[in-house]
Amino acid sequence: MKKFLAIVLVLCALCTLSAVAFADNQHFDKLTLEFVPSKDADVIIAGTANLPELVQAEMSRLGYDIDEVDITVGTSYDATGEAMSAGAIDIGWLPGGTYALYSDDTDVILTATRNGLSNDSENPADWNGEANKTLKNGPQVTFYRALIYAAPTEYGKMLADKVNAGEALTWEDLDGATWAIQKTSSSAGYIYPALWLMQNYDGKKISDLSKVTPLDSGYGTAFSMAAAEQVDVIVCYADGRNDYEASWNLPTDQQDETGKQGMGRSASIWDELNVIGVTDGIYNDTVSISKESPYYTPELVEALQNCFINIINTEEGKAIFDVYSHTGYAKAVDSDYDGARAALAFAK
Repeated sequence: MKKFLAIVLVLCALCTLSAVAFADNQHFDKLTLEFVPSKDADVIIAGTANLPELVQAEMSRLGYDIDEVDITVGTSYDATGEAMSAGAIDIGWLPGGTYALYSDDTDVILTATRNGLSNDSENPADWNGEANKTLKNGPQVTFYRALIYAAPTEYGKMLADKVNAGEALTWEDLDGATWAIQKTSSSAGYIYPALWLMQNYDGKKISDLSKVTPLDSGYGTAFSMAAAEQVDVIVCYADGRNDYEASWNLPTDQQDETGKQGMGRSASIWDELNVIGVTDGIYNDTVSISKESPYYTPELVEALQNCFINIINTEEGKAIFDVYSHTGYAKAVDSDYDGARAALAFAK
C-alpha cells in the first residue's frame, strides 16, 4: 500500500509539473509562413503539406503553442518581401537578393545548405549534353550559381553551337535573342545574370537587351516557354534542369510526380537546354522573420532557428524541404548577406 501511494504521489507530481510546463508555454493564435515562387506554387504547397503540424509540435516542445500555422506561396519574390515588410507574413523563405532588398524590415535567422553539384565549372560548354548531366552529389555548400540557358529555338541552337564549339558570344549575339527573366530581386533569375552581362560585356545590363520578357510566375513558366520555343534564352539556378527533367519530356496533358505540367519535348533536357553562361556564386536562400511581426523577439528567433534545424534533420523534414533543394539549415546573421547587398547595388 505504501509503495502504491508513493507511485500515485509521483504520478501526481509529474502531472502537476507537466501542467505547469504547458501553462508556461507562450501562446500564438497563428503563425504565417510564405515561400517565394521559385518553384510552381502547387508543387510547393503539396511538398510542404505536413510542415504546419511539424512546426506546431516542435515549437510546443520549445515553449510556444501555436493554434494555426498557415503556409502560402507569394505571387512574386517582391510580393513576399513586401508582405513581410508590412507584417502580413511572419516567416519567409527569401533568396539572398530579395532578403538584401527588404532587410530593413526583415531579419535573417537561417541560411540554407544544399548538396553541391557534380559540376561547378565556369566554362558553360562543360555543362551541356547528357554526358555532362548535373548530379546533386557534391558536399554540403552554402552557395549556388545561376546559369544562362539557350532554348531549343533556331536562334537558341545557334548560340549553343557557338558556345559548345568554344567560341565567345558577342553582345550582338545576345541582343538578338528573346530573353525571359524573373523579377529584379531574384538572385538567380535577375541579379547575378545581370552581373554576368556587366562583367563580360562592358557594363551592358539586362535593360540594354532589345527583347526581354519579365515573368511574375517563377521558373516553371520560363522552362515552359523555352520548351514551347517562345523565347531563346532563360535564366535559372544551376540545378534547374534537374527539377524539370521529368516534366520536359512528358505530354502536355500529364504531370510529373511533383505536379509539374508536361512540356511535350522528345529529346533530353540536357541536350536541348544548353548553358551559354555561368555566373559567380550566390549565397544560399534565407529563412527570415518580419521585424513587423507581433511575435518578433530574440527568444522567438532562437526557437525558430532550433525548430527548423531540428525539422530538417528528420527524414520527413528532409523530404519537405527538398522542394527547395534545401538539405540543412545553419544559423545566420545579417552581415552574411553584405555580399548580396553589394551585388544588388551593382546590378541596379
